[in-house]
Amino acid sequence: MSNKTSNALEKIRKIADYQFGKRVGERLFPENVTIVFSKRTRKIRYVYLNGTLLATLKPSNGLFSLTIEGANRFMKASKSKRLWVQVQEETAVFVEKGSDVFARHVINADEEIRPGEEVVILDGQRRVIAVGKAMLSGKEMRAFQRGIAVKVRRGDREKIKKRKETIVDE
Repeated sequence: MSNKTSNALEKIRKIADYQFGKRVGERLFPENVTIVFSKRTRKIRYVYLNGTLLATLKPSNGLFSLTIEGANRFMKASKSKRLWVQVQEETAVFVEKGSDVFARHVINADEEIRPGEEVVILDGQRRVIAVGKAMLSGKEMRAFQRGIAVKVRRGDREKIKKRKETIVDE
């Protein structure tokens, strides 16, 4: 591993620890991740594991946007589960497709969520179905009956494909 890659790995792990919690960075980004740098600015842009995108480092705020794969790794890596929002089973299908999460559809949420934070959206069985940006605090998500709780950035397209394949096979 080159010195530049070694320094970049240490940097992304520290950012992940800051954003997602202590010691999450090492479990989220193992030694064999591939770090892609911006051609223009030469700054860290993407993090891949075995060819699968885990996260994008946003230049606007220096924090990560997770993919579904990255969110799954984060939920497994985080000992004290945080930054999660659980939605009603009936609305999970729409959230997987990329629809925003409305406060009235939130079953439960991490109380520590602050507006603007990256959050993982879970279905009734606590499976990752989407990722997005919190628009309300965790307490507000549970208390409010109106308004957008999470702006969904990415739904789980693989689950949608599997669901469609199942319907076709029947």
